[in-house]
Amino acid sequence: MLYDLFKYLDGLDIPGAGMFCYVSFRGLSSLILSLVISMVAGEYFIKYMRKKKHIEEARDAAIDPYGVQKKGVPSMGGVVILAAVLTPALLFGKLTNVYMVLLIATIAFFGVIGFVDDKIKLGGNKDGMPPRLKLLSQFVFGICVGLTLWLSPDAVVRENVEREIGDKVEVYHMSEARKSTVTTLPFVKSNNIDYYEVFAFIQDGKTKRACGWILFVLVTTFVIAAVSNGANLNDGMDGMCAGNSAIIGVTLGILAYVSGHVQFASYLNVMYIPGTEEVLVFLCAFVGALVGFLWYNAYPAKVFMGDTGSLAIGGVIAVTAIIIHKEMLLPILCGIFLMESLSVILQLSYAKKGNARGEKWRVFKRAPFHDHYRHRMEDGVKYLIKRPHGLLFESMITTRFWIVTILLAAITIITLKIR
Repeated sequence: MLYDLFKYLDGLDIPGAGMFCYVSFRGLSSLILSLVISMVAGEYFIKYMRKKKHIEEARDAAIDPYGVQKKGVPSMGGVVILAAVLTPALLFGKLTNVYMVLLIATIAFFGVIGFVDDKIKLGGNKDGMPPRLKLLSQFVFGICVGLTLWLSPDAVVRENVEREIGDKVEVYHMSEARKSTVTTLPFVKSNNIDYYEVFAFIQDGKTKRACGWILFVLVTTFVIAAVSNGANLNDGMDGMCAGNSAIIGVTLGILAYVSGHVQFASYLNVMYIPGTEEVLVFLCAFVGALVGFLWYNAYPAKVFMGDTGSLAIGGVIAVTAIIIHKEMLLPILCGIFLMESLSVILQLSYAKKGNARGEKWRVFKRAPFHDHYRHRMEDGVKYLIKRPHGLLFESMITTRFWIVTILLAAITIITLKIR
């Protein structure tokens, strides 16, 4: 909104109006505004939710082994995050940009799904929305995102063209803008791979390209569902999901800025994706909202984000990675989310195998993985992983998970040069 207004004012040669045309200015403005909104609105939201008695039940001693009882803590704090992200995105973003529109639609859609799920839980049904319905909605939205990137004329890339000079490889210009299913693949020489190459056995070029786009849409759908659910599982400790997601958001912001800057993209030898500079504006609002939310969500939490926040956060991370063609880096960058999801799968599979033998088997003391560190071993249960034998404070677990995410973020950026 403000972008179009100040662009018009800049055309009238009004001093200072041109600042809004710079991505850096709009990004930092989004960061500041989202941070302030999240911190200010958070206090009023907590008071309102307590007044309406929309609170979670007190946690038992098994979950809080050190006796920190969080009574009367409101849930659905994700509403604050959504408001803090959408407001600056709508004000400072270029609303004609397809990527900005996609990200706004993503956080709104997953926010609504999470809100409905939270409302059902607060109504007395602890299971919330039926898992199949939730998963179906994620798949449908993933297909919509994939088709949008397939059909939109603005969603194009310009790959680097290389030439060999002796023993060196030099990037000498960018190719023409074109529709592409190419994605960045870590630890390979060319650094990029096209989905249609999976169908090399197909002779007809048009059919091969069509199959590549179909595979791209399927991968998009899977990534969105996997990351949104992974973020949801990670939201089990105070500040855990918000802190990890803020770190991931900063990393994606760096990658988006580099991908949308023709000189930086050429220098670092990554594909140039016109228009992704607007992704940075959105991600600045995203990171600011999460950091502001930590003001109240850090241990001991005064508010929980609920599925309203965690599902939306995961959806934004997944769609952002797909937009900048870095979805294959998510297993590294979102390694914590991946571990949380795998821990649940392994726990259920191993327990089922033990039940078939009439015994109680567990891989971890509890799943998701972060709960493993704050629970004691039960008598009569065979654990595959027993360490640590003692219990860790919740704040310590959260901080260590943040540190691991910072390490993974650094590795993700380094992979662009490891080939």
